[in-house]
Amino acid sequence: MAKQGKSKGSRKGGGRTRSGRVTKGRMVFTRRNYILMVVGVALIVVGYIIMRVDNQVDGFVSLYLAPLIILGGYLEIIYAILWQPKEVRVVSVDTGKQSTNGA
Repeated sequence: MAKQGKSKGSRKGGGRTRSGRVTKGRMVFTRRNYILMVVGVALIVVGYIIMRVDNQVDGFVSLYLAPLIILGGYLEIIYAILWQPKEVRVVSVDTGKQSTNGA
């Protein structure tokens, strides 16, 4: 009989890097990233709806406005994926030394 155990990837709370160090199990995206992504998807959907509702091939809205809204939605999603929170600096009152907290 084969031994049944946990696989290497089933560990909660972190994994290992190539150098063998254990990493913390931190979320890649924050709440703000998800909000920005939802706004981007909403812009894309609104752009396609505007393009369809105008229903004119040569209309200003379907030729110029709707594609710009769709492009803005895609750019918003790219920004949401690339956005990272800034590191929080904590200043100790007793010593006056600064330390970086990756919160």
